[in-house]
Amino acid sequence: MEVVIALARAFLVGGSICAVGQVLIDRTALTPARILVSFVVAGVVLGGLGLYQPLLDFAGAGASVPLTGFGALLARGVREAVAESGALGALTGGLTASAGGITAAVVCALTAALLSHSRDK
Repeated sequence: MEVVIALARAFLVGGSICAVGQVLIDRTALTPARILVSFVVAGVVLGGLGLYQPLLDFAGAGASVPLTGFGALLARGVREAVAESGALGALTGGLTASAGGITAAVVCALTAALLSHSRDK
């Protein structure tokens, strides 16, 4: 039963974040790229203020997978790196914290490119 509750929380929170994005696409003149950047920036701000962590604790992957979760990860990485390395950590912390996810995305994209056959339309 605990798994079902965790899945429901993840679905509701992740779905809500996606619904906000869809409403912004449908109701505003914002381009999808601006909305995506806004989500990352919102995640950085909320993560930097410590307000995103309770949402991560509640929803798990429903809050960490969307772009807001990526922004919060960047903020946490910078905060930890600054505590360890000082001002230099502000430049290195975000990429260090997100390196695993970025590497997974690059490897998956490369694998998909090698396994599929692209052609002109």
